[in-house]
Formats: sequence, C-alpha cells, structure tokens
Amino acid sequence: MKIIETNGASIPAIGLGTFTLEGAQCADMVARAIEAGYRHIDTARMYANEREVGQGIRASGIERSALFVTTKVWWTDIGGEDLVPSAEAALEALGLDAVDLLLIHWPNREVPLESSIGALNAAKEQGLTRSIGVANFTSSMFDEAAAMSTAPLVCNQVEYHPFLSQEAVLGACARHEAALVAYSPLGRGGDILSNSAVREAAERHGKTPAQIVLRWEIEQDKVAAIPRTSKAERLAENIDIFDFELTEAEHDALTALTTRRARLVNPAFAPNWDRT
Repeated sequence: MKIIETNGASIPAIGLGTFTLEGAQCADMVARAIEAGYRHIDTARMYANEREVGQGIRASGIERSALFVTTKVWWTDIGGEDLVPSAEAALEALGLDAVDLLLIHWPNREVPLESSIGALNAAKEQGLTRSIGVANFTSSMFDEAAAMSTAPLVCNQVEYHPFLSQEAVLGACARHEAALVAYSPLGRGGDILSNSAVREAAERHGKTPAQIVLRWEIEQDKVAAIPRTSKAERLAENIDIFDFELTEAEHDALTALTTRRARLVNPAFAPNWDRT
C-alpha cells in the first residue's frame, strides 16, 4: 500500500468511501474491507453511518493504530459553537477516542472562514483528531484556510476523476504540501470506465477499467482515492493496483479527458468552483 506523507499525517492512498452505506451492510463492508487490506476508512456526520463504521472496525479485530479513520462535519455545523460538539458526537458514534483526520465537509457562506478554521483547530487541540483538513474547498479558499490555520491542513477532499480537472486545487494543495483526496474517483454511471482510453489501457495491463482509473489517480503526487462500493467483490479489485504502472502515454491520455469538466456533485450550497 502506498502511503502519502503530508504535514504529519500518513494517509493510505486507497481508502473505502462509505457514502450511502447503511446498517448491517455498512458494518459488513467495513469489516470486509479491512480484511482485504484497506487501512483508510472514510465516513461523515451526514452519512449517518458512523455507528456502523465503528461496528465494522471492531468486528475486524484490527488494532486501532493500524487504521486511518476520517470523518467530516457537515456544513451547517462548522460554526465556532457547533463544530467541536459535532466532532464529539462523531467520536461517540464511532466508538473511538479520536479520529485520524477531521474535515470540514463543505464551506458555508454564512460562517466566516476564520471561525470555522478556528473551531477545527480547537477540535485538534482538544485531542478529538490527530490531523485536520477540509473538503470541497476551491483553490483560493484552501490558500486562505491554510494561511489562517494554526495546525497544517493535511488535505482537501474533492471530487476528482478523469472527466474532471482539478489543476487549481492540486496546485493549492502542492503550495501547502497537502494531499488531494479524491471522492467519486470512478465517476458514476460507467461513462469513464467505458471510455476507449481507459479500456485500452486495461486490456494492455490485464486489469479492469476501474483499476486503471484508480492507478491514474494514485500515481499523481499526493493524491489518494476513496472509492465507494456496496459489492464485496469490488473491494479486492479496487485495492489491487500496486503491481503495475501506467505508461506516460496512458497517463497522458487519461489526463486529457479531464478537460470535459463533467462535475457530478454540485449542490446549491457549493462554492464557486475553480474553472481549471
């Protein structure tokens, strides 16, 4: 497993995303993922499955120190009075003393950035998390947040896949030696996986299209990916990407697709996204 060392955090390059996983299925998938070799588990307050994620971790029998666990505070709860209590509720649900990474899930136009970043730092100072970061921040917002944060921000978690360039965000992360953690790394609906550049590379390497896309992501400097799946058979597939490398031409062919700017996640409260 590739480990991304960034601002004091050691982030496994492939993690399990748990968005939409619920109940016993969620707990089972987390336990199965850990058994398959995953050491990075991602959840959020909004997913309403932190309790089940914690159950899956305990069912796996793994030592807590061997896991990298991330959760996120929803955008309505990132104010100075709200973020720490939300983080405390997350830990209670997970059954953990601390998470490895606590993120602001989305920025909030109604909450001054300095207030939310200050509260995020307070959560770290109180021992609720080992590292802090943000999600769905634009490049300029990440620059601002990093400048005002007492502790270094270790990542910006954003949508990233071969149909969506994130050059500006990648540049901001590089400026602050932070990682980009890609959610929806395989896109949705199969359009990316059926693309000819992806399928041809898969045939050449004897890999699946999903493995090609994930490999493209984690070959980039300080980029991690958290594919979500509800199918146990996909767990082993998504993590089996460390025994081959894309050629420069293959990597460039996938990168060329990103100019489509096909964003999948764009709620009404989203920021004004970067154009590159």
